[in-house]
Amino acid sequence: MKHAGFRTEFILGLIACMAILANALYMEFAMGLDPCMLCMGQRFVYLAMAFVFMLAALHNPYFGGHKRYGFVLFILSLAGIGLAVRQLYLQSLPADLVPACGPSFSYMVDAFPFMDVFVAMIKGSGSCAEVLWSFLGLSIAGWSLILFILLAIYCLRLTMVSTKIILV
Repeated sequence: MKHAGFRTEFILGLIACMAILANALYMEFAMGLDPCMLCMGQRFVYLAMAFVFMLAALHNPYFGGHKRYGFVLFILSLAGIGLAVRQLYLQSLPADLVPACGPSFSYMVDAFPFMDVFVAMIKGSGSCAEVLWSFLGLSIAGWSLILFILLAIYCLRLTMVSTKIILV
């Protein structure tokens, strides 16, 4: 009997996160859509997930390690779900209840302490309520929510599956 790792599953997750990040960069630089604070927070979550997927693929755990990586990835995907839901909430507010727009992300990183930038990234601002692009009736935040939910299900499956055994 030979034990097989979960490298393929982790590589697939890494490819998915990299494709999402590549699409976000395309939307920013080719389409000219300026990301808001919550969008940047979601990008950081995708980036963190890609990093953990990469570490897990390099490690290729055999006995239960895939469950630990899957759990960490599941928690990260829940954080992404929270950020996407917050942005969808801001987008659903009437115009008179939308919070005021704040400074851009790049200015905040240069001028403010890390914790202030982090809190602003989680709370969002008026620019997070703007719907600049939509596809099939869903905004970028809506699609991000769907992708985070799919990644959460995928990562939860990684935590539930037992060790693979190949009979040789």
